[in-house]
Amino acid sequence: MNRIKAIRNEEDYKQSLELLQDLLIADPDPNTERGEQLQILSTLIESYEATNFPIEAPTAVEAIKFRMDQLDLRPVDLVPFIGSKSRVSEILSGKRGLTVEMIRALEQGLQIPAESLIKPIEDSPESTYSKWDKKLYEIMETRGYFASLGSDFSDKVSTLQAFFNRESTLAPALLRQANYRSAPTTDRNALNAWLNFILSKASDFDDVAAYKAGSLSLEKMQELAKLSTKENGPLLAVDELKRIGIITVIEAELPKTRLDGAAVLLNARNPVIGLTLRLDRLDNFWFTLMHELAHIALHFDNDEIDVFYDELDEVKGLQIGSKESEADHLASEALVTSSKWEISPARIVPSPMAAASLARDLDIHIAIVAGKIRYETGSWAYLNKVVSNYKIRNLFPHYER
Repeated sequence: MNRIKAIRNEEDYKQSLELLQDLLIADPDPNTERGEQLQILSTLIESYEATNFPIEAPTAVEAIKFRMDQLDLRPVDLVPFIGSKSRVSEILSGKRGLTVEMIRALEQGLQIPAESLIKPIEDSPESTYSKWDKKLYEIMETRGYFASLGSDFSDKVSTLQAFFNRESTLAPALLRQANYRSAPTTDRNALNAWLNFILSKASDFDDVAAYKAGSLSLEKMQELAKLSTKENGPLLAVDELKRIGIITVIEAELPKTRLDGAAVLLNARNPVIGLTLRLDRLDNFWFTLMHELAHIALHFDNDEIDVFYDELDEVKGLQIGSKESEADHLASEALVTSSKWEISPARIVPSPMAAASLARDLDIHIAIVAGKIRYETGSWAYLNKVVSNYKIRNLFPHYER
C-alpha cells in the first residue's frame, strides 16, 4: 500500500493525485484502512489546492450564470427577477449593476446567496489578470500556453491579455453562453485558459474537411465505438473525426478543475472536442468522447451555447440541465444500446464473463461494458481490474500533466 505523505511541492501534488485516482477506482469501504486513506488524501489535496490555487469569490454575473447552468435557465427566465429582456442582457454582459431590489428577488427566487450578488463588477480585464493566480499562471507557462506569443510580453498582465486576445482564441466575455457541468469549486479562470489553449491548438490543424450538420448520427457514433476493439482505436477515432470535420485536441486539465472534456461549437466550419484524459482509463475516454460528440450531434448550429464544459464524475448529486441529460442518453446509446442492455445478463450479473459476452455482441471493448455496469449499479468496486487494465495516455506521446 502506498504511504500517504505531506504535500509540500508540485511533485508531491502530482503523486498524490495519481494515488487518489487509484483509490477512487478501487472505491474502498470507508471503514477499511484504504477507505480511511482515501479520506485523508482527499483532505490533504484540498488543503494544498486551497493554499496554492485559491479561487476568488464569483462576481454577481458569474453567480447568476452558474445558477442558470444548474437550473437550465435561459436569459428570458430572469425577466421576473431583473426586469425587461434588455435589462437582463445588460446585467449578464456586465454593462449594468444589480439594484437592491434585483438582489433580493434573485436571492429569494433562485436561492443565489446575497454575498455573491453584492461583489462589484471588475472595472477591466486588466484588473482580473493582475489578480490571476500565480501558480496557475506558472503551470500554464510550463505547459507551453504562451510559447507562440514570442518574447515581447514579460509581465503576467500583458502576457495574459495577449493570450486571450490572439486571433486563434476567443475572450471568454465574447461567448454567447457556456454550459458548465461542474462543481462550484471549479476555477472558471482555469477552464477559460484551458479552452483558449485548445482553440489555439485546433487552429494548427491542416486539411480538415468542413463539418456538415447532421452527419454525426447515432449510427455513425456506434461505428466509431467499434474502433474501441482495436489497440489504437482512440487514434483511429480521432483521425476519422477529422475526416468528417471534427477536430479533437488532447490536453490535460488545469488545477482546481476536474474537467473530463468539452465540446466547442464556436466555429461554423469545424466543431472542436477537447479531452483531458483526467482518468487514465479506456472506458472514460470513450464515454467522454461520445458525450462531447452527442453535444455536437444534438446542439451544433441550433443553439445559443458555444461551449459545453463537462466534469462527468464530479457532479453527482448536482442538478444537470436537459441538454446534459440528452447528451448522456445519446452517448449511452452509442456505446451500449438500451435494447441490448435490457436483455443482457450483464445487467443482473456484474461478472467479467457477462461483460465479455455483451462486448462481443456489440463489437466494442469489454472495458466500456464494465464501465456501464459500474455506472448503472453505482458500485465502482465491480470489475475494477477490467477497467484499470486498459490505459489511454500512452497512446498520446505528447500528453503532459
